[in-house]
Amino acid sequence: MTDEASGRPTVHALLADGTTVCIRAVRPGDRDHLRGFYEEMSPENLRLRFFVAGRRAAEQAADRACAPPRPGHRALLAERQGRVIGLAEYDTGAVTGAEADVSVAVADGDHHRGVGTLLVEHLVSAARTAGVTAFTADALSENHEVLRLFTDLGLPVTRRFDGPEVRCTIRLDTGDAYLSAVEARGRAADVLSLRPLLEPRVVAVVGAGRTPGSVGRALLHHLKEGGYPHRLFAVNPAAVSILGVPGYPSVAALPRTPDLAVVAVPAAAVPEVAEECGKAGVRALLVVSAGLDAGQARELLAACRTYDMRLVGPNCLGLTNTDPTLRLDATFAAGHPRPGTAGVAVQSGGVGIALLDGLSRLGVGVSTFVSLGDKYDVSGNDLLQWWETDGRTDLALLHLESFGNPRAFSRTARRVTRRMPVLTVDAGRTDAGRRAAASHTAAAATRTMTRGALFTQAGITATRSVGELLEAAALLHSQPLPAGPRVAVLTNAGGAGVLAADACAEAGLSLPAPAPALVDELRAVLPEGAAAGNPVDATAAVTEEQLAACVDALQRHGGVDAVLVALVPTAVAAATGDDLVRAVTGGGGRRLKPVALVRLEQALPVQLLPAAGDTTVPSYAEPQAAARALAHATHRAAWLSRPAGTVPALDGVDTARAHAAVEAYLEAHPEGGWLDPRACAGLLDCYGIPQTAWAWAETEEDAVLAADRLRGADGRVVMKGHWPGLLHKTAEHAVHLDLRGDAQVRAAFRDLETRFAGLLTGVVVQPLADRGTELFAGVVQDEVFGPLVLFGLGGTVTDVLADHAARLAPLTDQDVHDLITAPRCAPLLFGAGGGRAADLEGLEQLLLRLSRMASDLPQLAEADFNPVLAARDRVTVLDARVRLLPRAPQDPYLRRLR
Repeated sequence: MTDEASGRPTVHALLADGTTVCIRAVRPGDRDHLRGFYEEMSPENLRLRFFVAGRRAAEQAADRACAPPRPGHRALLAERQGRVIGLAEYDTGAVTGAEADVSVAVADGDHHRGVGTLLVEHLVSAARTAGVTAFTADALSENHEVLRLFTDLGLPVTRRFDGPEVRCTIRLDTGDAYLSAVEARGRAADVLSLRPLLEPRVVAVVGAGRTPGSVGRALLHHLKEGGYPHRLFAVNPAAVSILGVPGYPSVAALPRTPDLAVVAVPAAAVPEVAEECGKAGVRALLVVSAGLDAGQARELLAACRTYDMRLVGPNCLGLTNTDPTLRLDATFAAGHPRPGTAGVAVQSGGVGIALLDGLSRLGVGVSTFVSLGDKYDVSGNDLLQWWETDGRTDLALLHLESFGNPRAFSRTARRVTRRMPVLTVDAGRTDAGRRAAASHTAAAATRTMTRGALFTQAGITATRSVGELLEAAALLHSQPLPAGPRVAVLTNAGGAGVLAADACAEAGLSLPAPAPALVDELRAVLPEGAAAGNPVDATAAVTEEQLAACVDALQRHGGVDAVLVALVPTAVAAATGDDLVRAVTGGGGRRLKPVALVRLEQALPVQLLPAAGDTTVPSYAEPQAAARALAHATHRAAWLSRPAGTVPALDGVDTARAHAAVEAYLEAHPEGGWLDPRACAGLLDCYGIPQTAWAWAETEEDAVLAADRLRGADGRVVMKGHWPGLLHKTAEHAVHLDLRGDAQVRAAFRDLETRFAGLLTGVVVQPLADRGTELFAGVVQDEVFGPLVLFGLGGTVTDVLADHAARLAPLTDQDVHDLITAPRCAPLLFGAGGGRAADLEGLEQLLLRLSRMASDLPQLAEADFNPVLAARDRVTVLDARVRLLPRAPQDPYLRRLR
């Protein structure tokens, strides 16, 4: 839905009490609505707003807000079901400036709901886009509510008192402190809005049929048999009772208004049911119906937004909350999930069933399960915030085929992942998988590298299958995190030990040789013929007591971070299989390091075995599964041990000049395109990105003069041809290297002029670069995820070797460190093989400035710096390409519903 006055989308967002409000630009046709808004205000509210009790000022304010659009002015209103409940505006005056006066008013009955704060947040976003750097506001010193609103925004505020009035100046510095404040307000509102959905006290199943096998009847049966203790109704025009549950012909006829309506009707009837539910005061919908067309989808979501209902689905399996005081099972899965501590959110019902079964089998169980289906509203981001505060969830499992707002999701996940493990199945990794995901969820596909960057930066444990997800969940649920990647393998069969060692090495874990003191301790307890290396081969003669002593010794040793025990039943064993398992599980209550068990004869892929002290030990059927789980735990521990990272401040950045350059280019080229070398260099200069010296030449004589100016000590230069649309100069043979003297420069120019007659618009002349490592740095603006920064080996081998790493912008200092160290070529930058280390600080600055440029300029579709020369004392961009597209800026952190 788009705002008619501004072209901006009409936004729905959550207020502090969890209810929904529409935020949109004021239009000229709103004059009567705004006058009515002010007429309903009490004299005291008007006095605090206008410093006078009369209504003339209010009428003038309404007329001013509804005036035709003008530069430096923006007015937003908040409305519910067509009624205006809030108004906020800023105005820079007659001329556009860096400061703007701001004002806000809220209807009498809607104070303390966060209306004004939400409006000002949206004004802040719009003002920053327009170049406004500060708001100023005059208020009466007794107007505590508006003064508190400004103070609590999370922005720097200064006050100047002048008699009964206060002059507030609010700097629009939307850094991390402001984002955290917005995030906290959004989190509180989100959790409140989900309570009718996940903790309903009255539930109605709309479409509950009398025919066995129908989805509606299955949902009603699950709710009743699952033990839901509160009021439960069936809505069916032809039944007064279904499965012993009272039935009513419509939602309007119910004796109590449901918090949650479970909708299982044909797709064509869904919009009408949603409208009926909204008018009846229902607060949440769970729509399992599938097959809605685009029009029906719009009507369903419009009803939810109009009547303040959160929505799960459509096309979903349902939801479950196993809280013993609630026992809500509104799914049509085959059985009831086991209560537990894992929160699960999936888009695929099939994956959901597999996870429910797997978690129940493991004994981990489920706290809350939500099948998101087509995900019109409630998303994985909502569920993460719920689990963060519900007091029951300590493990989050996600299966998401699409992301509505990845940057907001990443920010939420970074916070939640520090409290509990968050695991996901990385669905849609291949082209075929992405096509399937887009078809299944009607969502745009995402690239593997982009998803990987999101998961890595957010600390999410990404697995490749449901089975691997359950393997990792079993270990993370039951064992402490390892301090590092060093694993000791202990086995009663040499062959099993070799398999386990291979699996660990393939998973990126290390098997250090044991220290002499540890060897002595192991030999003292092992049977004769045992090998005290790594793996430790205890032989088939090992007893329960000996094996337990070995596990304890390995656990205590400072050079071991985790222990993997691989057991094989043999006919000559001194202890039974159960005895050996008991040797591993018996000390579970004392474990300070993770222990994973492998039993090659085990039927199930993974189990959790009871251990001492009410703990469990994961047991795997394959050593590869145990090694993968340990590797995931190691990566999580490493992520938690790092500082959260900050986005460093950068000097020498001229954002205003960059915006002006982009706007000028797009005004001249409305369809966008690649910048010419001069425009490209100018844009890079706005961000202090170091470039090699260069000159533009359109004639042979200009090229000679440029070469004379730019020749270094060795007198050599490079010439590169240019014409609009040229991307790969080397592939087109449009580059001449190692030119000495005027004659070679002239010959090179004539060659380019002859071969590319009718195309060539000029040449770039540069001094021949010094020696150094050739790198690649670039950015691509993903339509869903935002800017993705790439870094790796450069030069002509860039596409051949594909040695690249990627992170989503804006980059923190930790992200930059990861980017530099992740590619296979990273040792070259640190002086491997006796070479000289590169200027790492300069490289960090280059990536941070590229990230800032991409974050500032949504019109930046692509940037390609190749090669970037990393020498000992400097980092220099030798060749750069930038492509711009006409794109409107979007604030990814602005509070709004999907």
